[in-house]
Amino acid sequence: MRTPLIAGNWKMYKTVAEARHLVSELVPGLQAITGVDKVLCPPYTALLAVRALLEGTDIGLGAQNLHWEPSGAYTGEISPVMLAEL
Repeated sequence: MRTPLIAGNWKMYKTVAEARHLVSELVPGLQAITGVDKVLCPPYTALLAVRALLEGTDIGLGAQNLHWEPSGAYTGEISPVMLAEL
């Protein structure tokens, strides 16, 4: 049986500073939840900041969207290769 997955994102509602604050408030409660995989998916601008806050936790980091091509002239898109670095 697969482990249930709970993922949350906040669309385009938080600046990097607001994302840091939100995640620092969420982590203790999320750490207490067991039996599920947990993932937070912030906007791209906050990925690095949120990654740092999730280090050492059992909470994963995800992205809200990606384009399937590894590179190219796709304005505003993020490739899997770019996300893998994070």
